[in-house]
Amino acid sequence: MSDRNEKLASKIDARFGEQVNRIASSCRELTYELDKDDLIKVATALRNEAEFGFEMLIDVCGVDYLDYGSDEWETNSASGTGFSRGVERNFVTLDEADEFDPTRFAVVYHLLSLQNNIRLRLRVYTGTANPPIVRSVVDIWNGANWFEREVFDLYGILFEGHPDLRRILTDYGFIGHPFRKDFPVMGNVEVSYDADEGRVAYKPVSIEPRTLVPRVIRDDNRYSADLKDTDNNG
Repeated sequence: MSDRNEKLASKIDARFGEQVNRIASSCRELTYELDKDDLIKVATALRNEAEFGFEMLIDVCGVDYLDYGSDEWETNSASGTGFSRGVERNFVTLDEADEFDPTRFAVVYHLLSLQNNIRLRLRVYTGTANPPIVRSVVDIWNGANWFEREVFDLYGILFEGHPDLRRILTDYGFIGHPFRKDFPVMGNVEVSYDADEGRVAYKPVSIEPRTLVPRVIRDDNRYSADLKDTDNNG
């Protein structure tokens, strides 16, 4: 982590205290988690106060942590039939669940301070509510409008106070939210033009489910260190 990030972290810790919790980042970006009830207050301060000056919202991303950290594939060896390694998962659509795991859904905010030339990430979990919901930051960063619509469309996360929360990438009649981990790979319905009815029609999916097998990691001669690119000029 750079000295500039450490200096910013010190200011954030001093200003917000227990309202924010610094978490480790594999990409060496300064990242904090905070309670969704504190989002608006913290975000407003980060934008308005000169020592932070995060006037630009680069992106808003949804995350579904369902089965996060669970191993699904054995990739160090392969059976004789190959496809027998496919894991048969019994997907359950959780839209009717009374509540979610409190850390299943998260919203991540990517901030940029132009005046200080530094970046910051915030992560907020949606909690147990179904549907998942957090406050909209459109009144703080107007550019969040379409970002939040995208998160709503793909993950089904609602943004309280958004001026026009509706789908932005999928069709108006689309069923479900395709980036949720329990969304079926083949979808719920398929769309085609019905010449007899003279309109677009929705029909049950006709695609056969299939097993997706990842590349197998093999320890053979192709990966031998002795066969790596060497200087052949001699």
